[in-house]
Amino acid sequence: MTSSAKESVLTVFMLVKTRPEWLAMAADERARQLAEHVEPILKHHADEIRLSYYDIEFYSARVTDIWVWHATSHHAYERMVEALRKTPFWDRYFDIVEILPGVENGYAKNDERGALTAA
Repeated sequence: MTSSAKESVLTVFMLVKTRPEWLAMAADERARQLAEHVEPILKHHADEIRLSYYDIEFYSARVTDIWVWHATSHHAYERMVEALRKTPFWDRYFDIVEILPGVENGYAKNDERGALTAA
């Protein structure tokens, strides 16, 4: 969902932890691995999936990163995960610690109310 107007119906917070094999790689090798294995998946699903990536190793020992997936449908997310599971990023370079799916402002949509905001 790079610049697509499609709305996310599902947001998934994927808590991951780097493994020693990933940390042992030089930065250029990590970039090569991302380009080879992850970028093609992101490009293939670009109309339905958007990824936000957060480094949190500075503040947490349990997880090192949070991958936030914004999907236009549950099926789109499931197809992306199936593709990602076939790469070394799933359980080789990273441990998938926890997967937390959610719907933004679901309570407000269900009650037909405006979302709570700080503004």
